[in-house]
Amino acid sequence: MQNMIKSMQKLSEPILVRPIKTEADYKATLAEIEQMMGKVEPNTPEGDKFELLVTLVEAYEKQHYPLGETSDPISMIEFMIDQQGLTRKDLERYIGPRQRVWEVMEKRRRLTLPMIRQLEAGLGIPAELLIQDYVLSKQNSPLAA
Repeated sequence: MQNMIKSMQKLSEPILVRPIKTEADYKATLAEIEQMMGKVEPNTPEGDKFELLVTLVEAYEKQHYPLGETSDPISMIEFMIDQQGLTRKDLERYIGPRQRVWEVMEKRRRLTLPMIRQLEAGLGIPAELLIQDYVLSKQNSPLAA
C-alpha cells in the first residue's frame, strides 16, 4: 500500500474559487479571467485556476445564455460586444469604416474572410462561428453579394 501511495502523482495545490451564482459573480469572474490572460503558464497553480474559471464561465453561459439554433454570426458579434461593454463604433477596427460596420450588422453585407480573421483575433469569436451562413436583409444593398 505504501508503494502505491508513493507512486501516485502528487495532487496540485488547492485552488480557491467560488461557484458562479449571480450575474455579478459572472462579471467578476470574467474580469479575473481577463487579468490572467496571457500571464499564466499551463500546469501551474495559476494556470489551473485559469482553466477552472474558464470552465465555470462556460457552464454559466451555457445555462444562462444558450445560443440556440437561431444564432448567427451577427448575433454572436452583438452578444460579444455587449458582453465586453463595446459599441458598434468599436467594430470599425475589425470590419472597416462606419458605413461598412452598419451594412454588416444590419445584414446588408456579408462578413469577408479578413473581417472574420480580425473579429476572431480581436473579440475572441471562433472563426467557425463567424463563417456560418446567414440570411441577409430583404432590403439588401448591391454590396451584399
